[in-house]
Amino acid sequence: MWRLYFEICDFLAGFIPNKKLREKIRREDLYDYRKKYNALRCALSHAEFKHVRVIKGGWNIGFIVDNKYVCKIRKHYDREIPTKKIMREKRITDAFGKIVPLEILKIDILNAGGYTFYKYNFIPGKNLNRMRLKTIIKYRDRWGKQLAQFIHAMHNYDSVEIVDLKSGEGDGWNHNDICNNIIVDRKTMKIVGIIDWEYAGWGKLETEFENCVHFSKKMRDSGIGSIICREYKKLQRKS
Repeated sequence: MWRLYFEICDFLAGFIPNKKLREKIRREDLYDYRKKYNALRCALSHAEFKHVRVIKGGWNIGFIVDNKYVCKIRKHYDREIPTKKIMREKRITDAFGKIVPLEILKIDILNAGGYTFYKYNFIPGKNLNRMRLKTIIKYRDRWGKQLAQFIHAMHNYDSVEIVDLKSGEGDGWNHNDICNNIIVDRKTMKIVGIIDWEYAGWGKLETEFENCVHFSKKMRDSGIGSIICREYKKLQRKS
């Protein structure tokens, strides 16, 4: 849906006679969609680009290419942003990829056309938050346990690799946006991955629990939040 939106808007913008206005709309409202897409095609010259979806959320716009790769880039890209800031998400996922019990992103950096993209393999499945409420309720014990294990592993691991990224008050590392980024295998009905780590950071455990359901009425109504807390407490008693 988003790709069609950007394609149509970019096409219509071409009829604006004022060049400055045309470029302003494409830059500020369409996030230089066309330029970024063309740059990505050059960077992934081995990909077929037969099926491309566009995703938009938070600070980023992204391209899902042939259900194999996800490539994200800042909506309002600034070439002056230091490399270490652009690579923040990569550093965090590299640190936790080896210790959490669910698949997370293995990010590579692509440079093309003056842009820097985050690239990672597409995790097939369905977003848990897009499932029906009755389905979430049916599997909430299984999923709540998996999410508790994920949070426990992450929040209690103080990685020396990213100690410089700590900021503010907290007692551990949080994903901070779990609610909308849980991928479920539709065959096994198990959580297979957690995506979108741009908001991850040092914080309080209570905040992580809240963020598991805060952004979705469906998740709150399912009662999965209390399951996550209950299972986490069990893990704490064992550790």
